[in-house]
Amino acid sequence: MNSQENALPRDGGTGMPDVAVRVSGVSKIYSLGQQNVQRRFTDVLAGILLPRFLRADRDRRSAEAALDRENWIYALNGIDLKIMRGEVVGIIGPNGAGKSTLLKILTRITPPTAGRIDIHGRVGALLEVGSGFHPELTGRENVLLNGMMIGMTRATVRERMDEIVSFAQVEKFIDTPVKWYSSGMFMRLAFSVAAHLDAEIMLVDEVLAVGDIGFQQKCLQRIRQIASDGRTVLFVSHNMDSIRRFCDWVAVIQDGAVTWSGDVESCIRYYEEVCRDQYDEEGPAEL
Repeated sequence: MNSQENALPRDGGTGMPDVAVRVSGVSKIYSLGQQNVQRRFTDVLAGILLPRFLRADRDRRSAEAALDRENWIYALNGIDLKIMRGEVVGIIGPNGAGKSTLLKILTRITPPTAGRIDIHGRVGALLEVGSGFHPELTGRENVLLNGMMIGMTRATVRERMDEIVSFAQVEKFIDTPVKWYSSGMFMRLAFSVAAHLDAEIMLVDEVLAVGDIGFQQKCLQRIRQIASDGRTVLFVSHNMDSIRRFCDWVAVIQDGAVTWSGDVESCIRYYEEVCRDQYDEEGPAEL
């Protein structure tokens, strides 16, 4: 349904293809069972202390769960998207629809179960407040670490350090471990790092959910500037006003699939209808 679908890749004289992100038939499946639980120290200890026959029974049930399709959960189910360089694309949908899973696959935090991702350009991501920050490191050290993680040189990050710190308004605390930061300070510095480093594609997941009105306006202005510079932005949000102000088009994700995509207003109307229908089916919560 997206009007971009018929556009042909080209480089526009820049040497880079006009398609920034192509998602082809991407699915992510989780299986309900022991094999998908991250192993903690207590899990390992329990495995050692359990009698052998109990361990064998647990392993057998986990294997059976993996083979039982009824235990499969599709976080994403056949997602297809084509996003052109320089577009600001809104990703909206109900809670649990798969929006954040899609961004985690795009940043290679988790691999897809099936399908293909083609990305042309360096990716910068702000998937949650302070994602990638180490609490024991100072703000300055975290800025350096995050910059190098997305492929920047130490010299380039240092060159932009003052601008990043000034935008976040944490000059006084930049050499303090971030574990002592307030949630607002943490969020401001995390956003500033993602917004000021060299990334042709920026993924933003509910970054405006935290922070005062003044800083939210700074974030929105920065996103507008990033888009005007010709960079690509994928913007996940439940704030429809922000979606209206900044997005060129929108994709609605529901139950792991793109159920609607196209112009902003039609997608928002569709999304609002989905939410109303869901509420009508479930009925008001009992007090």
